[in-house]
Amino acid sequence: MRGPLPDRQSSPQSYASAARFAAPLNRAYRDLELLRAEYAAKRFAIEARLEEFRRAGQGSDERLFEELCFCILAVQSNARKSDAAVDALREADLLRSGRPRDLATFLRHRTRFHNHKATFIVRARSLFSPDGNGALPRTVGSFPSSKEARAWLVHKVDGLGLKEASHFLRNTGRGEDLAILDRHILRNLIRHGVLRRLPRTLTPKRYLDIERRIERFSKEIGIPMAALDLLFWSRETGEIFK
Repeated sequence: MRGPLPDRQSSPQSYASAARFAAPLNRAYRDLELLRAEYAAKRFAIEARLEEFRRAGQGSDERLFEELCFCILAVQSNARKSDAAVDALREADLLRSGRPRDLATFLRHRTRFHNHKATFIVRARSLFSPDGNGALPRTVGSFPSSKEARAWLVHKVDGLGLKEASHFLRNTGRGEDLAILDRHILRNLIRHGVLRRLPRTLTPKRYLDIERRIERFSKEIGIPMAALDLLFWSRETGEIFK
């Protein structure tokens, strides 16, 4: 379940640079040898998945819009089912032209909060008009940093909070320095001593504070943030997905 919560466009965080600028390890960190061993075992698959995201980000306007819809549908819903729902919407030609009522009916047994999500998709379609004119990639690519792009998406796109906007940017190769915080990731941050406990609420201020902690952790252990996210996610779900 990946489901809600605002410097020059960031290029993919390199694995070499993450290690080269590592700081002294924080004594609160735990189980680092296990983490490094898991990363070594899954590194090839993780890097391959991140490269897929970067290629997706160079795809058509329609392809990026589908990824945006996936991130909207995945809120408090199963990621695999959300991905399948996007495929089904595309096959039914509802992503490009369906009315909110049509989408809601179609999504009824495919995702939670189907009425709200149907409305969010139609509003996003109106905002970006995914008809091949490149409005979506041009817009998100116009910001000097991934964090500025995220802030704009949170402000402009209904249904996107910090997590969903980060998810979309990471999945399109534009946000490998952003945190995608859900319960799976938070539990693993506690396990490795980055956090002491689960936050009772995830306000924007708290979200950004945790993101900064992950940035430091990533640099200190030499594993890029995007790789950590996929590593933690695969530990919880058994697969390296998105």
